[in-house]
Amino acid sequence: MQATRRQVLGKAAAAFAVAAFGPSILSKRARAQFPEQHRVEITGFNFVPDKLSVRSGDTITWINHDIAPHTATADDGSWDTGEVGKGEERSLLVTTNMSSTYFCQFHPMMKARLTVTVIDG
Repeated sequence: MQATRRQVLGKAAAAFAVAAFGPSILSKRARAQFPEQHRVEITGFNFVPDKLSVRSGDTITWINHDIAPHTATADDGSWDTGEVGKGEERSLLVTTNMSSTYFCQFHPMMKARLTVTVIDG
């Protein structure tokens, strides 16, 4: 299916707006076309933030500031960052089926929650 001139111009205008003014000026539907980057700091044996709203297609990066290694592991085992050492980071692409709660395999008292929103085109 070939894009109409209106669709092409609309996407070009949205791209220009993001480049010029940042994603905050776009409508919710327009922002959905641009995946976001999220950071979770691992510090003091905590995930910060411990609650994060993300969309399918976004990327989450965990950064470890602690001396001890950590993981971010889904409660149901469906995804895992692997070991993240001091000063290291690991990123994952958010998918529609990602489990909403996770923990550190080395320190099970470390827990956090994701709210994943599915973006429909």
